[in-house]
Amino acid sequence: MYGFQEQIGFPILSVLIFLPSAGALAMLIFMRGRPQLYKWTAAIVTGLNFVLSLVLIGFFDHLTAQMQFLEHTVWIERLGISYHLGVDGISVLLIMLTTLLSLLVIPASWNYIKQRELAFFASLLFLESGMIGVFAARDLFLFYVFWEVMLIPMYFIIGVWGGPRRIYAAVKFFLFTLAGSLLMLVAIVAIAWLARPNQFAAPVFDMDMLEAAVFSTNVQFWAFLAFFLAFAVKVPMWPLHTWLPDAHVEAPTAGSVILAGVLLKMGGYGMLRICLPFFPDAVSMFVPYILVFSLIAIIYGALLTLVQKDLKKLVAYSSVSHMGFVTAGIFALNVVGIQGAIMVMFSHGLLTGALFLMVGYLYERMHTRQISEMGGLAGPFPVMAAFLLFFVLASLGLPGLSGFVGEFLSLVGVFTYNKAMGAVAAIGIILAAAYLLWMFQRAMFMGLNDEKWYKSPDFNLREIGTLTPLAALAVWAGVYPNTFLDLIGPPVEKIVNDLAPYLADNGDAFSRLLSSLGGF
Repeated sequence: MYGFQEQIGFPILSVLIFLPSAGALAMLIFMRGRPQLYKWTAAIVTGLNFVLSLVLIGFFDHLTAQMQFLEHTVWIERLGISYHLGVDGISVLLIMLTTLLSLLVIPASWNYIKQRELAFFASLLFLESGMIGVFAARDLFLFYVFWEVMLIPMYFIIGVWGGPRRIYAAVKFFLFTLAGSLLMLVAIVAIAWLARPNQFAAPVFDMDMLEAAVFSTNVQFWAFLAFFLAFAVKVPMWPLHTWLPDAHVEAPTAGSVILAGVLLKMGGYGMLRICLPFFPDAVSMFVPYILVFSLIAIIYGALLTLVQKDLKKLVAYSSVSHMGFVTAGIFALNVVGIQGAIMVMFSHGLLTGALFLMVGYLYERMHTRQISEMGGLAGPFPVMAAFLLFFVLASLGLPGLSGFVGEFLSLVGVFTYNKAMGAVAAIGIILAAAYLLWMFQRAMFMGLNDEKWYKSPDFNLREIGTLTPLAALAVWAGVYPNTFLDLIGPPVEKIVNDLAPYLADNGDAFSRLLSSLGGF
């Protein structure tokens, strides 16, 4: 397999992970009371990390499913724990998305945080380190460490810089995520000990070795359930989604962007990286049930979104519906469906991140998020209206934009698994068009509620600059998706090929589920 020396000459993954933390520490130690310096430092550090992520993609060999840029050092030898990093095409794509959004939220927050600015920007940098670490970790214990590390700065971002109910939202976010994390920890310890070659050997935390390990059906059942619940909380999947609207609504704009753009994707990533390869027998048992829950999330999330009066809540609830396409695509267990799920994750990060940025920019001007208090905003804010229309059309799946590619492929994957399920999932596309276009009509064209908005400025160059890269990538992914599909293709094909022997009779799983529920 590839080592980092063979590909680029220095440990790029470690630099990507720890550069933001080093920048945050430097800011906290040397830049107190110097806001321009620490803001520019945060921008430069996140900018360098984004450039490094592009270098990572540039040197990445997209023709292989093997892990690349490997770094492997013994950490706790007695327990079999190592500092093991590596990436495939899925990881590389999500790391690039993480560094891009981390860069954009810095200028987006430049003038909008009024208290404890230094701690806020430092928290964003620490959060970036944890997120990249999750996508790069190849040791299960290291994966868990980064998973927990990212929880802490997000808790403070919501709890310190959030809205009026920030403490409630932060505690709810923390408790839901921590409950899932504890289940994951128990499962990690269990399978690490069971995977030992003999009773005197150290536990096995290395993901490459665990993928090759064979666990009994009973162990797979419970371990899969523990991991899946931990990841389902993070997605979040119905009915574990209730923390999401509170966290999104109360979080500051940067927190909402990172939460929607990256943290939700870690649930889907964990399912791909751990649930499918480690527990194939359990996967075949749980697939039909997970797909039913995914369909409920798509439809229920869309219906909830349709009745929201708060613009930020509307965008938050739409995430429940969109992420239902992710879990549906993953557990359709075919190449097209999984590729679609990954493209939905990537596209959702771009588009929902942009929508949250726009909600924040509007709130700074209007001091309200109630759609009923808007109306006719296309007059005073034509640039804003143009951007909002673009991201609305992309989010509802307009062909030629990124939202269409992911949801179309995910739907094809579900249709391949079961036509009835695919038809139900397609209803979510119709509902998405309904709630997004209705929101746009009410906010932009249904009469001007207050003439004072004409005195407010339209989007400035800084705000336009944060939205333009997201729009450009949405067009790129929509017009030429092969750029991204070629990147994720080999690892997806490997996942499906490795699962194939366990899924020989999986085509009848949904029929068996219906029979068990009463023979519908």
